Amino acid sequence: MSEFYLMNAVDEKLIPEASIGTVGHVEHGKTTLSQALSGKWTGTHSEEQKRGLTIKLGYADVTVYRCEKCEGFEAYSTSPKCLKHLSESIALRTISLVDAPGHETLMATVLAGAALMDGALFVIAANQKCPQPQTREHLMALNITGVEKIVIVQNKIDAVPPEKVKENYDQIKNFVSGTVAEKAPIIPVSAQQRINLDALIATIEQEIPTPKRDPKKNPKMLVVRTFDVNKPGFVPGKLSGGVLGGSLLQGEFKIGDEIEIRPGLKIERENKIFWEPLFTKISGLHKRNMSLDKAGPGGLVGLMTELDPALTKADSLAGSVVGYPGKLPSVLHKLHIETDLMETIIGAEESIKVDNIRTNEPLMLTIGTSRTVGVVTSARKDDFEISLKLPVCVEKGNRVAISRQIANRWRLIGSGLIK
Repeated sequence: MSEFYLMNAVDEKLIPEASIGTVGHVEHGKTTLSQALSGKWTGTHSEEQKRGLTIKLGYADVTVYRCEKCEGFEAYSTSPKCLKHLSESIALRTISLVDAPGHETLMATVLAGAALMDGALFVIAANQKCPQPQTREHLMALNITGVEKIVIVQNKIDAVPPEKVKENYDQIKNFVSGTVAEKAPIIPVSAQQRINLDALIATIEQEIPTPKRDPKKNPKMLVVRTFDVNKPGFVPGKLSGGVLGGSLLQGEFKIGDEIEIRPGLKIERENKIFWEPLFTKISGLHKRNMSLDKAGPGGLVGLMTELDPALTKADSLAGSVVGYPGKLPSVLHKLHIETDLMETIIGAEESIKVDNIRTNEPLMLTIGTSRTVGVVTSARKDDFEISLKLPVCVEKGNRVAISRQIANRWRLIGSGLIK
């Protein structure tokens, strides 16, 4: 997560203003595509490097440039200099890439990442039949979380003959027909060989604009990573406070702001469990290469705080919501959810019918970047009530992804709205 700690502000165009996800089936080239665009390999965790797949959400920032002397797609790149004319290019904007894992057991991580996305690069490999199981599942995740700005990336076109590329292209068109991605452009590329990336970059600029956000609203930040940046051997006077990483959906933060973190900490008193919010102060703000005095919405942001770093290590506060004290939504232990269940399980090799939700059934809910498990206390055809093991900071009308345990795995079965 070093992207949260780079220094030396340069230009406002280099501050990330939008978050774009890379989603798709495992080994279809999402992380390779992120590297081709950003120059950074997002699989930085030791287990990811060992196994060669993405496990946690990965992050990288990309600045898009345009050469005024070039025409069409050729004008777009991620280089500040045009390699054709050897002249300076114009910085258009910087985006944060959110690289989601493709493996079926990590669907909850995908759903949490989708909550941060303003748009998505839906990666589908040309050397495999479309759709693969997680191709279906990730498209449903985009639909459930409300991600509608989509560019389909037909990757690995260098791995098969042209007639197979065309066959796969037709399969993709048939697959997305009638879905949220029906009108999404399909851009054939080779991330490995860096073929057609200029066309992809130009299409991203056209199809996934920066959303309009209101910096004057009370800030609301979804936390996806939290950690301790101190290294062994640091003396007490040199220690840094805990760090919160995520996306600011609205409003802005400034150094010195007092903030509240909900749900907060789990406290046990007299055999009873309470959740108490945390209060602290922002001591630093970081976006990409920049140490900032204030940070607005869009892209990924790192908050340096005065929290004891022991409270933030190992993502212990991931899923939290951050804002001004007293201005955040309520923390709820029980939810009433209006449901929209799928007919069959998406992503499974075999067709499995989705039965109605039952009383006393355990379910996993993903709301924003928060994941919690609960037990259904009352179930009807179109809605249910659930008691949560971990409370959530949410508002009425928030979208919920609903997963059921099938064959020892949490499977996405539908979505809902909090009533």
